[in-house]
Amino acid sequence: MKFQWECLYVITDIFRQFLVLGLISFGGPAAHVGYFHRRFVEELQWLDEAEFARLLALTQFLPGPASSQLGFAIGRVRGGVPGAFAAFVAFTLPSFLLMALLGIYATSLPDWLQGGAIIGLKWLAVIVVADAVWNMGQRFCARGLTRTIAALVAMLLVLWPALAGQMLALLVAAAIGWQRLRPEQGVPANGKPVWRRWPLVTFVLLAFVALFPAARGLGLWNDFFAAGSLVFGGGHVVLPLLQELVGPQMSPDQFLTGYAAAQAVPGPMFSLASYLGAVLLPASPWWGALIATLAIFLPGFLLVLGLMEGWQWLSSRPALAGAVAGINAAVVGLLLAALYQPVFISAVHDLWDLLIVVTGFVVLRGKTVPLWGMVLGMAALGVITGVL
Repeated sequence: MKFQWECLYVITDIFRQFLVLGLISFGGPAAHVGYFHRRFVEELQWLDEAEFARLLALTQFLPGPASSQLGFAIGRVRGGVPGAFAAFVAFTLPSFLLMALLGIYATSLPDWLQGGAIIGLKWLAVIVVADAVWNMGQRFCARGLTRTIAALVAMLLVLWPALAGQMLALLVAAAIGWQRLRPEQGVPANGKPVWRRWPLVTFVLLAFVALFPAARGLGLWNDFFAAGSLVFGGGHVVLPLLQELVGPQMSPDQFLTGYAAAQAVPGPMFSLASYLGAVLLPASPWWGALIATLAIFLPGFLLVLGLMEGWQWLSSRPALAGAVAGINAAVVGLLLAALYQPVFISAVHDLWDLLIVVTGFVVLRGKTVPLWGMVLGMAALGVITGVL
């Protein structure tokens, strides 16, 4: 009985700690990593620097929402699988509720307010995606070959924006990286890796169902599970995949409004799925939000569960590190293509729009205004522009 109460206390504590972070963690995946490090390494000492770095590297390698996967992994270290799910639910709950409510009630707003806010949020989407391309380009495209990969992928996806084009680009980039981008130093770890088979088998089966054309009747679940299975880099990179998979099922304004709003709420940016699910299933919006949210997060979590123990061995293979470098460069190109279509061409129509976007980008890069302030400011400016 004492052991059960101790376990319950640990799980409750994990839930409480991550709920607080889910309420205050503005700023996107990079900021979330900083919050996690400060709270769980420096303050609570749930894990040391080496283990935190190892888990962070794993989440950067896998598809899915990197910061949420890191939280999931920390919860698993602290409280096993129940602790992992407690961390996920607590960290995601605030943004899930806010984004689902937006999807349900956005159309109830007055036309002048709704239309003006959408204009402003579309401007913000251009600013935020451009900033993401800039930051990721500096991080992942430092070499000539990686810059070339990013540019070619961007051109390919502008001309061929289908999901098949995105998958082909990632596969070719991985093959190039496998051969040409291997790190010069590093000694592979000895011994045999330890894998957990049931999460990996479950992921493969669900991915096959989601990607197999004959199973498209499963609709909402399949679209979001496929997106969660294919997004490398997390955060903003989910935009082009979701645009291809579910964007045609709603208006561009609806899609970009949700994307821009996801910048304003705390917690994971993948909570965009909560908004999209509510919009796509208007007869049962809460069910739609829940299904979409679970589907987009599940692939990354299954992979974390399956690969955590074997990650040290896997990450020491130079060829694999090169493939990851190629994929990361392709992700920059994928996001650059999304910046042009649909984000830029749907938001910038004249010189006034361009001036606002450029000014907003400079302000965001200067870090003088927090992101939530940018959201409020751009929405207000859009309303004023619409009224005038």
